[in-house]
Amino acid sequence: MTFISDHVRGSAAIIGLAIGDALGAPLEGFPASLKRVTDMLPGGRHPRTKGEVTDDTLQALAVAASLTACRRFDPDDLMARLVAAYLDNPQWFGPTSSAVFDLVRSGVPVHTAAAVAHERLGAGRSNGSVMRGFPLGVFYAPGSVGTMSIACSRLTHYDMVAAHCSVWLNLMTSAMCRGSTRETAFRQAYAACQNDDVFLMLGHYKDYPPDPSLDALLCAHAALSCFMDAGSFEDAVISAVNLGGDADTVGACCGALAGACWGMDAIPERWMKDLVDYARISSVAWELARVGEE
Repeated sequence: MTFISDHVRGSAAIIGLAIGDALGAPLEGFPASLKRVTDMLPGGRHPRTKGEVTDDTLQALAVAASLTACRRFDPDDLMARLVAAYLDNPQWFGPTSSAVFDLVRSGVPVHTAAAVAHERLGAGRSNGSVMRGFPLGVFYAPGSVGTMSIACSRLTHYDMVAAHCSVWLNLMTSAMCRGSTRETAFRQAYAACQNDDVFLMLGHYKDYPPDPSLDALLCAHAALSCFMDAGSFEDAVISAVNLGGDADTVGACCGALAGACWGMDAIPERWMKDLVDYARISSVAWELARVGEE
């Protein structure tokens, strides 16, 4: 592996994800706010301090740490890191991922746990695999990020719509981290998309109002819409989290895209100061960007 061409954008993608997560966490599960939230707050559905992240960031950091340590996507190593993060804070994790992690802990093989969970729950299109996948876009070049995104998504989410949402957003992240403009990155993802549902909604995002849902496709669409319509990192993330609903995940996904697009200098200093455990998050982010593919 070599240094990616602009590791400032790569690190900003991960830090942006964490900031969007922390900013949106207190708004999770509530309707769109009548008063726009522009600074980090405490509280929310789960007790947390101002600037504290949720499983969106914890899972993304697990992916980043695994890629950095293994220098490749290693499903067994990654699953061990995800399970460890889950055991530390199980209350933050969604039902699909939680079911898979519990199955793995009970002895179900890593490569079959998602299918078993899908059969038992009757669903697997939630957004947990989308929110954690952005480190793949930092690490892998556009030519290889798609295959790795599908493999990573399907560790927990059997549904292919969730996988292809992850492909779209990670491909855009990969392209922007390597110098592409937002518009060029969008066109690359548009041309590469191989799922009709994802192509229809993400490829024509302006035709649909943003819905900050737990559903992978609706969540990806909301994040993409806020990002594509914004003029700055700050505008994008504020728009995303103030949608309400699954505000932390929409904020995390939008923040990752915005960080990859505009880089570290665009992230407001007040948000970096308020982000709990910023030093560790930034260290993981910079190391991942450093070892990524050109």
